[in-house]
Amino acid sequence: MGDFWPHAGYVDLTVDDDGGLLPGDAWWRRVLQRPELALVDESCAAERALHERLVDSPRREVSPQELAALADPDARDNYRAFLAFRDRLLEAGTVQACYLAMFRAPGGVDVAPVFVDLLAQAICRHLLDDSATAFEARAAEMLFRPQRVMRDDGQVLAGDRERLDLLNQTGGFGELGRLLAQAQASWRRIELRVLSADNEVEYWASGQRHEFLLDLRHEVTQDLGHGVQFTLARAHSGLAALSRVLERWVAHLLGVKVAIEPLQRIDDAQWRWHTGLDAVSSSLLNDLYRGEAVEPGRLQQLVSLFRLRFDDPQQMRRDVAGRPVYLGLASDADGVLRLKPQNLLTNLPLAPRA
Repeated sequence: MGDFWPHAGYVDLTVDDDGGLLPGDAWWRRVLQRPELALVDESCAAERALHERLVDSPRREVSPQELAALADPDARDNYRAFLAFRDRLLEAGTVQACYLAMFRAPGGVDVAPVFVDLLAQAICRHLLDDSATAFEARAAEMLFRPQRVMRDDGQVLAGDRERLDLLNQTGGFGELGRLLAQAQASWRRIELRVLSADNEVEYWASGQRHEFLLDLRHEVTQDLGHGVQFTLARAHSGLAALSRVLERWVAHLLGVKVAIEPLQRIDDAQWRWHTGLDAVSSSLLNDLYRGEAVEPGRLQQLVSLFRLRFDDPQQMRRDVAGRPVYLGLASDADGVLRLKPQNLLTNLPLAPRA
């Protein structure tokens, strides 16, 4: 599999005896090369000097005077955000401990979203061992990269939002394509590929994995009569792959084993607990649970429902022990899906721990 998400810097993280990810100086240097912090032609002398000192010693203290000397206010803000993130991670010790602490802090998350996603990406890479499939790796991208959801003739496809937006602007031909678009000229557009068993090897080998779409269609069940049902299983379902990734996510970060399966609808008179995997589905599930009328347009934004069951009901709150937890996944009105994996860490009905 190799370092298939180089930006996560997994090769520069050390794994301790408990599976915790420890960032070393090489990892911090990689972070300093991100677009938010990398030097550009317009960088002033003070910014270049600060960047050089941090690359040389990523854990060094940075004085308020050093930040104030930066000419570009955006650069000052970016370095403040980086330093706050760095200090928070160094204090926590491991990537996992830092991620969990951010969402349990009384004052809420005070780390820039780009760094929150960076931690989630590193954790996901840690979860994907050599047994992981390309479908699971592609589904895991949904935990830290926003997606665009496209529906066409019964297909539900998720594509990387950043990549799709770039292709839409340039046709895949970079700055030349952008100029052609501005001139309203036409060009041969790159055909996006839906990840399948036929191109799974290409996904691992590709330098442009974000061009692969993930099929999020449900299995199809047909009633043949006389109590007999036929289910057309999708062997490489993106929803099934996402379920496996979320199971690993919960087990690794909470120490709780769960089983997750995609659903098309909730038929449960004793529905007791739910949580959305994003802001849109959270609101939608709340309304459905209360029995409120939901407009058809909102329902169409729903990508999937899921049923989550604890392997050990004793790990659940006593009042809901043994009952399923329903999950939702939805895109917003513009078709953008922003999955929030932290919701599974903060909103599950866990029994109090001593």
